[in-house]
Amino acid sequence: MGTENRNEKSKELDLLGVGEIITLMNAETVDALKAVEAEKGSIERLITAILEQDAGRVIYAGAGTSGRLGVLDASECPPTFNTDPDEFIGIIAGGDKALRFAVEGAEDSESLGKSDVLDLEVGPQDCVIGIAASGRTPYVKGALKAAEEAGALTGSISNNKESDISDFADFPVEVASGPEILTGSTRLKAGTTQKLVLNMISTIINIKRGKVYGNYMVDVNPSNRKLERRAINMIREITDTDEGTAAEAFNGSGRHVKTAVLMIMLDVDRTEAESLLSEQSHIRKILTTDKG
Repeated sequence: MGTENRNEKSKELDLLGVGEIITLMNAETVDALKAVEAEKGSIERLITAILEQDAGRVIYAGAGTSGRLGVLDASECPPTFNTDPDEFIGIIAGGDKALRFAVEGAEDSESLGKSDVLDLEVGPQDCVIGIAASGRTPYVKGALKAAEEAGALTGSISNNKESDISDFADFPVEVASGPEILTGSTRLKAGTTQKLVLNMISTIINIKRGKVYGNYMVDVNPSNRKLERRAINMIREITDTDEGTAAEAFNGSGRHVKTAVLMIMLDVDRTEAESLLSEQSHIRKILTTDKG
């Protein structure tokens, strides 16, 4: 059953108690998680294709909740992985204003989707991923068409099988999350599954691009005291050293975790550590090569 259908389990939703609604929402979310797992193969194919492009941009395009989720995922990459703001980009029908307010007619315009993609000068090195719960949003179709014409890799995330936007994607992902407990409110299960898939895309790409060591965010941007503390703790734990040594290396490295780790573990100065990282972004590979 599609996202616009009525959910038989919630036909008397307004009569249920608060606890009963919570139980129902949790149960429906569990079913949605199973739908994501069922699309594991499609998600893996999309991510693998993006990784094969090496350093190309990932551009999310959507309207309403789908667009907001794309913008959210993209905006969280710089602080989490210290990526350039241009590496992951979210565009939404109606522009930034639509992040807070509905922009009438924006999602119904294919031409707007096309122009937003063209404004980014998308090319064969990039990947454009259209996001639409219904799978038929005109803005998203326009964005994918423009990306295809520019020779870019294309992907899609929808919540209905045989979605229209899948026809314009090299690597479609169709998470059949089913009817919402609140009929047609795809900010619920559909939005949750989209967030999960976007988490997988950006996190796995950055892991494979050398932004992670073990399960540590070693490229984190220490932009506040909490993240400074996290950075020093990472250095201390990865190198198995004391806090003072970790803090000294952190400050001496230009406040860069990966550089500090190499300085300690290879007993080199900042210049040599940075030189190694300029040739190889994966510190595990650097450490393995040095030991070899």
